[in-house]
Amino acid sequence: MDEKKKIRIAVLMGGYSAERDVSLATGAGVIKGLRDAGYNAIGIDTAMGASQLSENKIKELSKIEENPPSNTDLSELDASATIQTVSSPDLKNVDMVFIALHGGMGENGTIQALLDIVGIPYTGSGVLASAVAMDKVAAKRIVSAAGVPTPDYFVKASSEINDMDELVKAIENTIGFPLVIKPNDQGSSVGLNIAMRPSELEKYVKQAKEYSDRVLFEKMIEGRELTVSILGNEALPVAEVIPKGGFYDYQHKYTPGLADKIVPAPLSEDETAEVQKLGLIAFRALNCRGYARIDFRYSKDKKWYFLEANTLPGMTRTSLVPKAAKAAGIEFPGLLERIVRIALDDFKRGKKR
Repeated sequence: MDEKKKIRIAVLMGGYSAERDVSLATGAGVIKGLRDAGYNAIGIDTAMGASQLSENKIKELSKIEENPPSNTDLSELDASATIQTVSSPDLKNVDMVFIALHGGMGENGTIQALLDIVGIPYTGSGVLASAVAMDKVAAKRIVSAAGVPTPDYFVKASSEINDMDELVKAIENTIGFPLVIKPNDQGSSVGLNIAMRPSELEKYVKQAKEYSDRVLFEKMIEGRELTVSILGNEALPVAEVIPKGGFYDYQHKYTPGLADKIVPAPLSEDETAEVQKLGLIAFRALNCRGYARIDFRYSKDKKWYFLEANTLPGMTRTSLVPKAAKAAGIEFPGLLERIVRIALDDFKRGKKR
């Protein structure tokens, strides 16, 4: 019997964050990719507790809606189901977990802590790296201290943002317009907007407040959107994202045809080497493991700015990490196999996660 077929992998997906739909699509792609690589993979939606997803259900999960699920829809899901998932018989009978969750408990270190407690190996970063990377301000502080520039910013508690005139003055006295407004601990561009003028502030702040108890206000860097995918200790080919109109928000990310993804990015050898180096510095400074995606802006005056680190980036076949891997000659099943092997090797060596 093929050794890989003996390895039973549970793909945790879905959950109850605003990135639920993206996670379900990622999970469905990962299950197929793992099976193509020869592994025995099952799917479990952590918002549904202990139950495995049926094969028919998995086949239906590739479509991502134009907008993320509303807070009303998410509130109908039971957060305690995650605890049931980790303690379920389905998970006790697996050799490891592939985490295909995005945002919330899946990406902020909570599920990682639960899996550490029960001693089940899992893919991706550990508890601390996951928690820090999910907190955009914390990640900026650490990466900046490691020597990687980040756009000027400030953060405010959602409960303290009431006076728009006062907020306008704070912005004009610091980072100025235009600026990026986003929840401090969300991914997939959920709740992210660019305010070109003061009149847009109230609407965009309200959207960001729906998804976090802190709102990040960040100087808008005019330039290009580039990203560095890390696999193990290797920086993969750089990708450039060019949205067709507007900016790279949730709709542009997940609506087919609304953004071009160019891999490798049209950069000089020196530019490529520089941003790959910065990506690795950020990855190591945050103590990430396995794989991640580090996002940058490249300004018109040719300076790199760290935006954020994604410890559980999208993993459908058309996502940026798989595209970067393919440009490096690594097909999707092979990419997943490497991620699995890194996780199992780390677990066997007892690396502190």
